[in-house]
Amino acid sequence: MRLRAALCRPVSTAVSTPGDSSDAVDRIRAATVADLDALLEIEQRCFDTDRLTRRSFRHLLTRAKAITLVHERDGDLDGYALVLFHAGTALARLYSFAVRPECQGRGVGARLLETAEAVTLEHGYAALRLEVRQDNAAAQTLYRRAGYRELESLPDYYEDHADGLRLEKTLGARAHPALVQVPFYEQTLEFTCGPAALMMAMKALDPALNLHRKLELQLWREATTIFMTAGHGGCGPYGLALSAHHRGFDVAVMVKDRAALFVDSVRSPEKKTVIALVQEDQLEQILQRDIRMDYGLVSVADLEQELRTGGVPLVMISSYRLYAEKFPHWVVVTGFDDHFLYVHDPYVDYAAGKTPTDCVNLPILKAEFTGMARYGKSGQRAVIILRRRAPAASELALRT
Repeated sequence: MRLRAALCRPVSTAVSTPGDSSDAVDRIRAATVADLDALLEIEQRCFDTDRLTRRSFRHLLTRAKAITLVHERDGDLDGYALVLFHAGTALARLYSFAVRPECQGRGVGARLLETAEAVTLEHGYAALRLEVRQDNAAAQTLYRRAGYRELESLPDYYEDHADGLRLEKTLGARAHPALVQVPFYEQTLEFTCGPAALMMAMKALDPALNLHRKLELQLWREATTIFMTAGHGGCGPYGLALSAHHRGFDVAVMVKDRAALFVDSVRSPEKKTVIALVQEDQLEQILQRDIRMDYGLVSVADLEQELRTGGVPLVMISSYRLYAEKFPHWVVVTGFDDHFLYVHDPYVDYAAGKTPTDCVNLPILKAEFTGMARYGKSGQRAVIILRRRAPAASELALRT
């Protein structure tokens, strides 16, 4: 059975390290490259599709931000649990989980799962997620007994077109977050995070809105700054705000100050001029419409209050803490609890082994998010708040 990511609680199961001198014949330890053949054999025995390759296992064992745990009995491996850790967030993912068919029903899976949860907590992560086939009743029973809850169904998710379920579990005692129901939309181009984030926020407020790539490109054309750090121009808060307003939403824009954004991201004086002119034109249009403009810093408490009162915030962050690359990036804030903000990140880094599971309702420590929510040497900040547009006075009169 294969399982993928969810949320968990602390447990007391110990993990032996590869160098442990213990003579225990039944133990769980961290895997090494020496276990590759045994891991591949388990993979072949357990899965007909969606199998991990030798190359993938080697990468995950040696270079990825991950840990692979194996259950070893008398020198033979009975199963494994592979956990991915995500930089900048409190989310980990149970990426793959397998127990040899002849060893199932002996508690091997439960022990591996408990240990994976304990290791996740020890690494400082507050959530574990997974995907499981909808037709895998045994795996679902294991997860639900361990306290995992269903997030959503995943139609046509697996290689053989089988449906899946996304589950999660919280680590330790923590209140469930207050979440806005925000559908997820993955950006399809490296420079369309802004349009993708805006589409998610609009869909949350208008469920009838159809999300598709044509809309993503329309929004980018409307909101682009023309130039950015490299390649195609990204989208700033003014252009995105205008696009949302044109489509019938109430919009508020909050930026640090009146300085042009992103001009420090290019060296050419001509490009700096063009970026500034585009934003000047967009700002003039904003001031001619009922779009609220605020200057100053927006706190986590401010974002929470916007969510409480029906707003959906889009926040520009620096992607450095998530992807170790310095470029501005838009995310949607979907909820909060006592310790975390939750965000939808439209960028799915498949090269790092991620799937949309890893980008939905990402828990980020509030202090960490405060550090993320700025860009560039000058610490530029930008937030857009979307709301349903209130009916005009004339509309209200017609209803009475």
